[in-house]
Amino acid sequence: MDHTVGANVFDSQNLAFYDPLRGCYVAYHRDSIYPGGVRFRQIMTCTSTDFRRWTKPQLLDFGGAPLEHLYTNAVTPYYRAPHIYMGFPKRLLPDRRLSSNRASGVSDGVYMTSRDGLHFKRWDAAFVRPGLQPERWETRNNMTAWGILETANDLPAAPKELSIFNSEGYYGGEVSRLRRFTLRVDGFVSANAPLKGGELTTRPFTFAGGTLSLNVGTSAAGSVRVEIQDGDGKALKGYTLHDCDEIYGDYLDLMVTWKGQADVRSLAGKPIRLRFALSDADLYSLQFVPLPA
Repeated sequence: MDHTVGANVFDSQNLAFYDPLRGCYVAYHRDSIYPGGVRFRQIMTCTSTDFRRWTKPQLLDFGGAPLEHLYTNAVTPYYRAPHIYMGFPKRLLPDRRLSSNRASGVSDGVYMTSRDGLHFKRWDAAFVRPGLQPERWETRNNMTAWGILETANDLPAAPKELSIFNSEGYYGGEVSRLRRFTLRVDGFVSANAPLKGGELTTRPFTFAGGTLSLNVGTSAAGSVRVEIQDGDGKALKGYTLHDCDEIYGDYLDLMVTWKGQADVRSLAGKPIRLRFALSDADLYSLQFVPLPA
């Protein structure tokens, strides 16, 4: 689609950081496009090797996602997987207004990820809703601040969690402030299946490491099993769904076993696929790690 681009509007959250994996500085800022003469706020990016001379800004590519007003971006490399960028744009609906609002426009927070910093997968569902506080339904609220922090859990025995911070009270409150929202480590998006079950199979890939670790949670009645296949999708002997020891519970780093054995070093460097059978379960992330000493 051909868009007329504005003149680099810098009146909201704009940011830049150094990415050691890409070997350059990366910047994200707001601009406007005018498809059919109608203004839409959008996000642009550019890079620099010296923080003085920058490449020509490019609009982020969201694939087939619908065109929406994206007021901010909050793009940051994810500290647990820095080759993945995560963004938390504030989505603005400028024509919506509740009867009690001082001005038009309501906002929420959405979520997006990228592996190259330009092409992003953006989820349509809100990541942070305004909720029950009336002042969060006022315009220009629900902006996610830059950064993801690992913080202690209020529950003494629980593992650390992730915190993001979201603005409120810009209009309609006594004072503007940030509110902390928490989620489990890697808990941004999950592959989910109901109790009746569901499956997913990855694309072919290679790995380094000695065992498969999952960030996964089930209900008391739910379960997860994992099958390792060759690159063509054929189950490997000893690593079938039938061989996999049933997984149930809630874990950030559970080691998968097949008939009690976790060692997958013989498969390292070879093309494989992973097949997951889920029942009332959420799979958040996976990682191949060295075998425990």
